[in-house]
Amino acid sequence: MVREQDRSKERRQRVLDAALDIFTRDGYGDTLVDEIARRSDTSKGGVYFHFASKQALFIALLDEAGRLLTNRVERAIAAESDPLARGMAALRAVLQTFGSHRALARLLLVEALGAGHQFNLKMAELHEHFANLISQQVAEAVAQELVPPLDPDLVGVAWFGAVNQVVTRWVLTGQPERLEDAYPALRHLLLSGVSLPAKETNQ
Repeated sequence: MVREQDRSKERRQRVLDAALDIFTRDGYGDTLVDEIARRSDTSKGGVYFHFASKQALFIALLDEAGRLLTNRVERAIAAESDPLARGMAALRAVLQTFGSHRALARLLLVEALGAGHQFNLKMAELHEHFANLISQQVAEAVAQELVPPLDPDLVGVAWFGAVNQVVTRWVLTGQPERLEDAYPALRHLLLSGVSLPAKETNQ
């Protein structure tokens, strides 16, 4: 029984891995479940055993990518005590995660946006979650008078938007060659946006 469960989990993961490759290569609309089945070395029925539809499979990939990113960002934030350092740690975690998982970055930031209303809602939830993580750090920095009085929610949205655009540009153009190389410029831009010279932090 345990061995069968392990095989089922392995098959499900093979389907997810194959789907990620094909969705990012062909886009949601042009991806065929038959191709996912072939690439994952299973039957079409085997794909539908784990995922009720192509839409359900795509959402499962978005959820998996979102969990990976969320876990890494939250761990990075938890390792810092200063609110601004936590904000910069979150920035580094996003760049490092996407930098080592380009296909996931393309799935989240490019393919999901053109896949339909339901996927747009899913992405809006993820965007709001990360913007809120940033706004919490800004609110604490304001409370500690580390930065001037600001609207934390607005800053969170603006910071996330800047990072989102940098990563999307990297996905589409390959610039910069290493995504992590964008960190110094982004750090300077974001800290300057809250009227804090970058040299005043040690992150």
